[in-house]
Amino acid sequence: MLTDQGLGLKAQGLRVKVEWVLMALATGVAFASTSSLASNSSRAGQKDPVRIVLVGDSTVAEDSGWGPGFRRLAREGVEVINVAANGRSSRSFIDEGLWAKALAAHGQYYLIQFGHNDEPGKGPERETDPKTTFRTFISRYVDESRAAGATPILVTSLVRRIFNTDGTIKTTQTPYVEAVRALASEKHAPLIDLFEISRSDAEHAGDDVWADLSPRDDKGQVDRTHLNAKGSDVVGRMVTDALVHAVPALQRFFPSPTAERLDRTARSSGAAFVAR
Repeated sequence: MLTDQGLGLKAQGLRVKVEWVLMALATGVAFASTSSLASNSSRAGQKDPVRIVLVGDSTVAEDSGWGPGFRRLAREGVEVINVAANGRSSRSFIDEGLWAKALAAHGQYYLIQFGHNDEPGKGPERETDPKTTFRTFISRYVDESRAAGATPILVTSLVRRIFNTDGTIKTTQTPYVEAVRALASEKHAPLIDLFEISRSDAEHAGDDVWADLSPRDDKGQVDRTHLNAKGSDVVGRMVTDALVHAVPALQRFFPSPTAERLDRTARSSGAAFVAR
């Protein structure tokens, strides 16, 4: 039989055990809460990637344009969404609802290139006048991008590689190219003058080099408008080089233009876009 003193000691021991258990539980809850907060804080610290949306025709699109080459150069922290579509003009891209889908992608930057299918002969559902309707449509792309909180970047069309006998380019693209340049200036929008970059390079490098960057049709003839995979990489570099110059905030998301040109020279790939 326990004495009064023994009962007191036993009760005291039970109180100590209870206090220890309660303390352990409290410590565990506190640790779990701290871990949860740290985990949430870590997730909150992760920034969403910068989203760049490519808008245009087949010379930008996935299977025949510079879009894939552009994406391959993007570093971690940037997401490239290519919604360019074959055969579209500045008019038909809007009329078919493709521009609405592009805006629904919620990009921070929109690269916009049209002109090839706006020219005469493409049909009333596509063609535009470079002095009137083409300007109206391109202006709409700029204004609606900005209204969505994004930065529009205008891109003049990739050159068609049709050569004169003296090695210069013969083109019908100039009125549309000039309209894009003028609108970029008027609206204070960044400009990538891809037409001039690619035209200059084609005249410098020559027909044979650019033929190697172009697909072939069923008869084995060179397609002088579109790009093969190698051409997509070369022109994609042209675009990224010009982009980081036009929009310095994007410099950390793409390789240095100088490094790219030095790398290309070291590899002696024979590709166009020689350093100027």
